[in-house]
Amino acid sequence: MKFFLDFIRSRIITLVCIIIAAVIFAVVLSLYNLPSEPVLYALLLSLAAVTAIGAVTFIKAYKKHNILTRLANEITVSADNLPKAVSADDKDYGRLINTLSDYCISLKEKSANSLQATNEYYTMWVHQIKTPISAMRLMLQSEDSESNRRLSDELMKIEQYVDMALCYVRLESSGNDLVIKHYSLDDIVKKSVRKFSTQFIGKKLSLDYKELDTDVLTDEKWLSFIIEQLLSNAIKYTAKGSVSIYMKPDTDRKILCIADTGIGIDPADLPRIFDNGYTGLNGRYDMKASGIGLYLCRCIADMLGITLTAVSELGKGSVFMLDLTESKIRHE
Repeated sequence: MKFFLDFIRSRIITLVCIIIAAVIFAVVLSLYNLPSEPVLYALLLSLAAVTAIGAVTFIKAYKKHNILTRLANEITVSADNLPKAVSADDKDYGRLINTLSDYCISLKEKSANSLQATNEYYTMWVHQIKTPISAMRLMLQSEDSESNRRLSDELMKIEQYVDMALCYVRLESSGNDLVIKHYSLDDIVKKSVRKFSTQFIGKKLSLDYKELDTDVLTDEKWLSFIIEQLLSNAIKYTAKGSVSIYMKPDTDRKILCIADTGIGIDPADLPRIFDNGYTGLNGRYDMKASGIGLYLCRCIADMLGITLTAVSELGKGSVFMLDLTESKIRHE
């Protein structure tokens, strides 16, 4: 109905002209004292002809409308699929659309090339920066002292930020970087925990680790990134107490839990902690928080078909849960 009304409005001038012509036709014939029947008959024939022409025009316009609507709803639209131009206006609009289409294609190509160049640069930078990081770690390990242990912890944070940068760059093209296999979850988690051993000791936090005793179908590198990020946050926001790692009990699902006794998360912040750049109340505790870490965790979890959720109580700690049961990725 809306299209029909729009069709009538777009041709209102034509309809007015037809009505005026019919009135003039009827008045002129009546002035010559012609019988009313021929006049009425002529008017009816004219009305039938106008109606038939209008119906054909409406059908063509409706088909054209459907084609344009379908093209508008498609993800990619090619100017080659546009309806054939009939009127001069159609041809003008067609040329304009083709010009805009060519311009959009050009912009997309420039954007893709620029993005690729940026990704290649940051990838190269990350790999280059890891060389001096490794050299610094070896030098710090040559002498066991309190200052060297602190510097090692700070160096580990730098390496984490470097890994986050590389992860952020690679995330869009990560499909080619996946190695999907069955892994022992204990091996993956223990390897991640060992990286934070000095931080546990430095902050005098206890680790409550319960054997996980389960295999998961996943990508080891990307799952390790999530676990390490969650462990890093647990240590960062826990001044005293412990960090616990265990499988959620009383369920037949494979749910890995990483819990802490830290400052917790404000209930108002909890629904948004996985948003890009969101720091919330805890951002005031750690003024350097970027709000990127948990966002990357959620993106990687979605990529791996993992459900990532969190529960927390302000002042009493948080529990982050990774449901590794039903992975949407396939072993190829």
